Amino acid sequence: MPPVFRFAPSPNGYLHLGHAFSALLNFDLARQSGGRLLLRIEDIDPARCRPEFEAAIFEDLAWLGISWETPVRRQSEHLADYRAALEELSAMGLVYPAFESRAEIARLVAQREAQASWPRDPDGAPLYPGTAKSLAPDARARLLQSGAPYALRLDMAAACALVPDPGWIERGEGPGGETSAVAARPQDWGDVILARKETPTSYHLSVVVDDALQGVTEVVRGADLFWSTAVHRLLQQLLGLPQPAWRHHRLVSDGEGRKLSKSTGATGLRELRAQGATPADIRRRVGLP
Repeated sequence: MPPVFRFAPSPNGYLHLGHAFSALLNFDLARQSGGRLLLRIEDIDPARCRPEFEAAIFEDLAWLGISWETPVRRQSEHLADYRAALEELSAMGLVYPAFESRAEIARLVAQREAQASWPRDPDGAPLYPGTAKSLAPDARARLLQSGAPYALRLDMAAACALVPDPGWIERGEGPGGETSAVAARPQDWGDVILARKETPTSYHLSVVVDDALQGVTEVVRGADLFWSTAVHRLLQQLLGLPQPAWRHHRLVSDGEGRKLSKSTGATGLRELRAQGATPADIRRRVGLP
């Protein structure tokens, strides 16, 4: 079977040079290996994702000379798939609702940090400090019946007890260099959010479900997602999903060495194209032949 690659942007802004590098790298590797390239639109956030951004993604990728298979998978059209995975994890006793708002969580973290250092995840965000996991069943039922907003979190300790070794082989630019075994530590992320009351999935859950359902065999993505792989490997093993090959690539930075964002106009593909840049110019700027 030919290898299957994917490029999976979110339509919450216009693409920049970093997106171009990742998309071109996936496209090049798919061509070199006789594989397939899929395009997935990760649009689970209705507040930020907009049709004009999705249309711009298609336009920018086509301008770069990238082609992909159709139909394109849009996450918003497959919420039932994520709900089914969430129900499977719930049946294993690994999911619980947490009712604190973001402001309440920030206040709890501040209270704990006033007494001692509080752990943070690999991205620098404080771990969930609440006590919702230990709520009495009747108290939890009352909150759910009241219609209070909530986030569904993974009981990380219980999950890790079921999957003692969620590591992977890194074939890209991980800390260990080319083709290195990574001892994953999903517990460093704490009780991650799997869904919210208004959205039946999260990035962590939807990405592993999508990759499995689409038959993705090669995950080529930015190094900023390297440590997230620990959570993804954990979920794959809990749900009995196949493991793809992992290759994390370097990030394209701005002139001051910062990671690019979609608000960085100087590196936006639309702006560069308007200034007369060609697809060959873009390839040179991101260091591809």
